[in-house]
Formats: sequence, C-alpha cells, structure tokens
Amino acid sequence: MTDLDEVARTILERRYLRQDETGAVVETPDEMFHRVASNLAEAEAAFGGDPEAAATAFYDAMSNLRFLPNSPTLMNAGTDLQQLAACFVLPLEDSLESIFGTLETTALVHQSGGGTGFSFSPIRPRGDVVKKTGGVASGPVSFMKVFDAATEQIKQGGRRRGANMAVLDVDHPDVLEFVTAKREEGVLRNFNLSVATTEAFWDAYDAGEAYDLVNPRTGNVVETMDPDRVLDHVAEMAWATGDPGVLFLDAIQAANPTPGVGEIRATNPCGETPLLPYEACVLGSVNLATMTDGGEVDWEALGDTVRLGIRLLDNAIETSDFPDERIEARMAGNRKVGLGVMGFHDMLVDLGIAYDSADAVEFADDLFAFVASEAEEASRGLADERGAFPNADESGYDDPIRNATRTAVAPTGTISMIAGCSSSVEPIYSVAYEKHVMGGLEIVNDRFVELARERGFYSEELMDEVRERTSIQDVDAVPDDVKRLFQTAHDVSPARQLDLQAAVQGHVDNAVSKTINLPEDADVDDVRDVLVRARDLGVKGVTVFRSGSKPEQVLGGDPLKEECASECDYVTPENEP
Repeated sequence: MTDLDEVARTILERRYLRQDETGAVVETPDEMFHRVASNLAEAEAAFGGDPEAAATAFYDAMSNLRFLPNSPTLMNAGTDLQQLAACFVLPLEDSLESIFGTLETTALVHQSGGGTGFSFSPIRPRGDVVKKTGGVASGPVSFMKVFDAATEQIKQGGRRRGANMAVLDVDHPDVLEFVTAKREEGVLRNFNLSVATTEAFWDAYDAGEAYDLVNPRTGNVVETMDPDRVLDHVAEMAWATGDPGVLFLDAIQAANPTPGVGEIRATNPCGETPLLPYEACVLGSVNLATMTDGGEVDWEALGDTVRLGIRLLDNAIETSDFPDERIEARMAGNRKVGLGVMGFHDMLVDLGIAYDSADAVEFADDLFAFVASEAEEASRGLADERGAFPNADESGYDDPIRNATRTAVAPTGTISMIAGCSSSVEPIYSVAYEKHVMGGLEIVNDRFVELARERGFYSEELMDEVRERTSIQDVDAVPDDVKRLFQTAHDVSPARQLDLQAAVQGHVDNAVSKTINLPEDADVDDVRDVLVRARDLGVKGVTVFRSGSKPEQVLGGDPLKEECASECDYVTPENEP
C-alpha cells in the first residue's frame, strides 16, 4: 500500500473510515481498501468469476492510489448501508403529491450518501391558478427553497451534507426569478443552479428575435422574452455569485444513450452526469499522476487501470442497495457508470506540457480518446461475460455492451486529496495553500517541491513566499520553464480552459464537470463571452466562477469555485461536520 500523507489520513479518519457508536475510528486505511475490494469482488461469483483474484486486483489499484471509486463506495461498501452511487436525478411533477413524494426520496438519497438533481420545469409558474383550491401557485423557486431547507437538516451519515442541482428550462415563465434566486446571500445554499437552454433559444439569439415562454401546465405561450435579456441576467448573476450555470439541453439529449427509455432533463449536482428520472450513476477516477514513466505516458498501465475500473464500477452496481425500488429498476436497466480521471495537471507536468497551451488541448484529445476506447472495450468484454444492459433494445447500440455510459469527468474533490494529486482535469489552484475544511488542511504540490529540490532553487523562504499565492509567475526565484509548468487556474485563459473542456467532452459519454475560472477583475461581458463560446464549442454545460465572488470559500484567501469535498458534496467552513 502506498504511504498516505497527513492530508489523506485526516480526510479518511474524518469521513471514510468506519466508526463505532461513540464516533471513535475503528478501521485503518488499509482495512478500508480491503473492505471495499472484498465487497465489490463478491459480484464476480454470480458470473463465474474469481472473487479472490478480483479482490486482490481491486485492492492493489485502490491502495496504490491508481484508481478510486466515488465517496459513497469507499464509505459504504461492506457496511449495513451499502449504497454505492454518488449521483441521482429524481423527477418532479406539477402536484403536491409528486413534489413531497420526491422530497421524501431525496432525504433517503442524501442519508445514503448521494447527491440529487431535479428539473423544476414541470411546476406551474408563480401566479398561475390552482384549481383545487382556487388559490394562486407559488412557482418552482418556492419549492426549491423547501428542498433546500430539508437538505439543511439532513446530514449524510454524519459525514456528508446533501447537495442538489436545480434545473429550469429557459422557456419557463419564471426563468428570470430562477436566474436571480441566489442574489441574496445564504439563499439556496445547498443548491447549484443551471438554466437549460435549447436550440430554439439559441436560434432566437442568433436571429436577434424574441422567443416564447410556455406555461408547463397548459402548454400555452404566455409571453415572449428577449434572449439577450436572459443571457445578461445569467452573466450578471454568475459574475456575482457563481450561479447559475448553463446546460445545453439539445447536446445532452442528442447523446442520450437510451432515448427509447426517456428524456434527460437534469444532471447531478456537479453536472457531469445527465441522467433520466430515477437514474443514478456510480463514479470512479483513474489517477493520471501515477500513469507516467520517464516523462512519457505509460499507456499499458493506463489501459489496464481503465479496464479494471470499469469492472469495479459494474460490480458496484451489482452489489449496491439503492434507496428506492424505482432507482433500483432504472439502474438495473441501464447500468450507467462514469469513469473519469484526476491528476491531469500532474500528468502534464511530468510530460513537460504547459496547461495553457495548444499542446495541452491536443494531448487531452488524444488521452481521452484512448480512455474512451479502453472503457468501451472493457464494457463490451463484460457484456460477453455477463450480458448487455437490459435496455439496450431502447438504445442506439448495435453490438452488445454492458453499460449504457462508461465515462464521466467528475470534480474529484476529496478523492484527489486522498490520492495526493490535482483535481480532475482542472489546473492547480496554487503550489501551496490552506484548504479551509476539517479545521484547515495544508496542501503542497509535491511535484513542485521535488522539482525545486532537483533544480536547486528550493528553500523554506521560497515556500513561504509562494504559500497562498494564486500565481507564481512573478516569483523571481522560480525558473521560467518551471513557472510555465505550474500555471494555476488564475494563469490559464478562459478560452484555453473551454478548448480543453471541449476536447475532453468529445470523448466522454456523460459530461465534464469543469469550472471556467475568471480573475477577480473580469467583467460581466467576460462571463457572457464564455457562455456563448461554450455553446459554439458543443459542450453539454458550463459553469463560470469569478474569483472572490463567493463569501463561503474553501481554497485560500482568494477562492476559486468551491471544490466538491466529494463528487456530490459541497463543504464549507460553516457546514463541515
């Protein structure tokens, strides 16, 4: 087993390792990896496989930090809870019975360690009639606040707080109320917001024409709206608060692998998994920081790890207990998994590629083409062993495949800290900083320290100088070629970040959770430009965050978008357990 640093040990002890009735930790990290590996390997027996061999392979990959599944799997596998998925989407219909029935299911999902996404679009707009009572409807935003209040009261197993994604269609009459819903500080603190835009909206934008707002209860057009006005409001609020993001619903639906089963209208809280109602997804990430050798990608090791990861995630579906029989049925039918990566920036450093370069975009394209191909091959191999996913007849797949989706790029908040690598496909935040969770964690980039020692410019004075800096580009003691490799999110242009997201998205079945970080002095037009360019590049969604715009900060003194403490869990100094 790879030695864990102090940050990893702290996180595991606080959130992952088993505890007794008094809260005392009764498990070591090594025992946790054995627990998870053995539990997931049990699925092999049903298909004539070798559970002991699988347990050994799973343990080796996890304990050596080459691959880690999502947080609920690490927390719950081999326990009484046994709910292993991170991401869920639940349906809402325009009735109190549906809304509060979904709220009950949401509570169960959060309690089991998952995060939830919803489309509030079916709910009638504010001021519409309520025929049963003769009253007036309060609109979707009012019910979002009900869900937010409930989430506030639910701790996930005492270790995770719930997180939600609220989606509203751009043609809903309450779209502007939705866009501005987080204007007041502290409102909807357990929600991310995304406006679901459509081809009709963008066609109207291109033509400089108004588009229709439609009452979802009646299907009638109630007024028209200037698309520029909506984009202005979205850009202003994203500039001020980081919300809302924008989804491109037609791109999402075009990639829906099972259109015969249903329409995708929402995503999980971080946006990387567009899902059908009652659908969940089990995630896991390959640590790219462990996949280089001698300044080159170890493609054989990477391929082996991707294939092992797909098997592990498929086993997780097989062994998971889901909190609702409708979720159980949908998961059994589609068997969606989302294999992603972490440590991408670390890999670029090892290869000598600057993040803010055309070479990085080209490399990302090649890398994810390889990952997607290996993941698909692994899933087809599992279909030969175990059968195709049952809803394959409702899909566009010609040949048998085990999983309706194989890949998704999640934020990898805490699992990347456990692995000691950079998050997901994001550029690094800093080479040394304090992360304000769990009483404060000191994060130091080991590659920077190692390179500084090798090149002879390391000193304690240098580390003091770079600590909490969001850029080292003006630190004289650091050689220029090293500065180039350790560009931070504040150094990488928004255009380059978008280009890289689009290159990755071209090979990902689900979506890419990527925050386009802007400097504090960016203006509203800069935000709007990102939104429009994201649409032109064909990504499935975009989130923009202007540094310093959110009062609850996790990273240092000049925060980026709040990092997920796990794939579906935002943690801040105020709500950490």
